[in-house]
Amino acid sequence: MKPIAHSVLFVAALFFICSGVRAQDTTDAEGCKDSPIVVRMQGSFIDSCDHKAFDQVSMSASKDQDGNGVDQNMEGEVWSWTYQVRDGVSGLQITRNFETAFRQAGVTIDFKADGDKIVAHKGKKYCQIQTGTVSYYQTVVEVKEMQQEVSADASSLSDELTKTGHVAVYGIHFETGKSAILLDSEGTLQEIIKFMTSDTATNLRVEDHTNNVGVPVANQALSERRAQAVVAWLVAHGVPAARLSSRGWGQTQPIADDSTEAGRAKNRRVELVKQ
Repeated sequence: MKPIAHSVLFVAALFFICSGVRAQDTTDAEGCKDSPIVVRMQGSFIDSCDHKAFDQVSMSASKDQDGNGVDQNMEGEVWSWTYQVRDGVSGLQITRNFETAFRQAGVTIDFKADGDKIVAHKGKKYCQIQTGTVSYYQTVVEVKEMQQEVSADASSLSDELTKTGHVAVYGIHFETGKSAILLDSEGTLQEIIKFMTSDTATNLRVEDHTNNVGVPVANQALSERRAQAVVAWLVAHGVPAARLSSRGWGQTQPIADDSTEAGRAKNRRVELVKQ
């Protein structure tokens, strides 16, 4: 049976326009809809679906010298679907359909294994199709950094400093490539002031860390300026200068994998160290 090249295509905004054909005698799982990026095989229906605002998935986004898929962890917004296919559809037919559609759309195919799996991407959006016996599994990830939702308060700062002598703070933000502190950092900075007001015996060293994006020497200098900027802000808002010092570490002390966007976001931090 020849593959139906037009049955699986990317939509216009991302890849190109097409329309999926729904089976007349099947029903999608409640609340499930097709991806806005990739439509379904003709005659299939959605058995299950899921969506995570931020998660990690493993995709064969490259291959080794022998042509085998090399799994890569990707982090960002993740959607997944299980599609049941019509009778008589093979895994080879599924992967060939997607391959043809992807190539016609000018989408980069990162890996394919006929009848088993195909991975393709455009920009930061990756799609993996994995075939089963009577189904196929579609995963889409839009690679992006996690939106930090939790910042330190005075109590948690005190607890962590008492326990370990240092604490990472993720609520202090700077202009990209600069040491200017953004306005949305004020809430976190006020919590540091509350802590220092309640614990007058503790002095702090403000340490700034960057990820590995950019030139190491420039990152080191930026890190030093940012640590100094935090100290200057705290002093300007009433903390005695004698109780504070600063240090920049640049990219030399990562605490997460710099090869992922989420890891880089975690490495880009301010730490308070008890002196």
